[in-house]
Amino acid sequence: MDYSVIDKYIDRLIEDTTPDRPIWNIENIKQGKKPAWNYIDGCMMNSLYTIYKLTGIKKYIDFIDTFVDYYVFEDGTIRGYDVEAYNIDNLNEGRILFDLYRETGKEKYQKAIELLHTQILGQPRTGTGNFWHKKIYPNQVWLDGLYMGQVFYTRYEVERNNCKNLTDIANQFQGVYDNMFDKEKKLYYHGWDWSRTAFWADKNTGLSKNFWLRAEGWYTVALVDALSYIPDGQVEIKDKLKAIFKATIEGLEQYIDPKEDMFYQVIDRGGSEGNYLETSGSAMISYAMLKGARLGYVDKRFAAVGKRVFDGICKKYLSATDGKLNLGGICLVAGLGPESNRRRDGSYEYYISEPVVENDAKGTGPFVMAYTELKQL
Repeated sequence: MDYSVIDKYIDRLIEDTTPDRPIWNIENIKQGKKPAWNYIDGCMMNSLYTIYKLTGIKKYIDFIDTFVDYYVFEDGTIRGYDVEAYNIDNLNEGRILFDLYRETGKEKYQKAIELLHTQILGQPRTGTGNFWHKKIYPNQVWLDGLYMGQVFYTRYEVERNNCKNLTDIANQFQGVYDNMFDKEKKLYYHGWDWSRTAFWADKNTGLSKNFWLRAEGWYTVALVDALSYIPDGQVEIKDKLKAIFKATIEGLEQYIDPKEDMFYQVIDRGGSEGNYLETSGSAMISYAMLKGARLGYVDKRFAAVGKRVFDGICKKYLSATDGKLNLGGICLVAGLGPESNRRRDGSYEYYISEPVVENDAKGTGPFVMAYTELKQL
């Protein structure tokens, strides 16, 4: 296909966005929320920065700086951010601060990095040493959280703390592999409650009921991105994470739909009534395969597999309306609980019931990330 249309799509996302109302944050727009620091914007900022590094086109870094500048105040405090919430999602956008501080020299970005790091220091943990997903979800580990927290944590350790706590990071990934990976299906359950008290958790294992595609995608991207920041001299840690990443990618390959070249919303239930091919998780896994192959973490053949999945997304869900490109097939949101929302019970019926939208950054961000890897092939 002609990939140049994707450049036009990215330009459209930028042109139609202001910092207080980004076009891609469909969830916030639908709920009428005030602008606040969030992981969804972080997905876009990180992917746009990669495009800037590849192309050198100044409009990308100018856009990122203008956008993030709106959220970070001069004293390093952050619009809408509360450390005490201990919400692991809020660390994701912190990754871009390292790059912006290096590019602009703005002291406030450095202060904001340190503010976010105080959350790492205080984040509650399970008995296995894994971070809780949020304070409102005690003792719960969600796959999503590994991407949200561990990649920022890894960058901080490598760039600011002499790699002192990389073992802690590797152990948290290992804890997920040991407790959440189904060795027969070769997939990870979405959530795990160490205390086994959540209404959605199995009383014996603490695990949720199903394999949600985007959660699997977040975890896979977390592994490859964390690995890419860890210095090669950290051989033992890198080897541990590479082994987990390899098992994860090889396990996923079998679930690619042979006709459409994408993954299903509930990965292992292709063909079940109501299930559908979903964009965000497919794009994440495409990105992880392409990047993992490029960096030698998995067999080089996975570059072709990742490209196949990316092309599948473009073929099925990238379309034009009134001359404007749109990316569809994106699950708006899914989660587990809390107690006050028992609809989010981790059942098959729940995952296929959430809204499917266009142009939300949980899909567009990973799609652009995969595109940046494709450009490097």
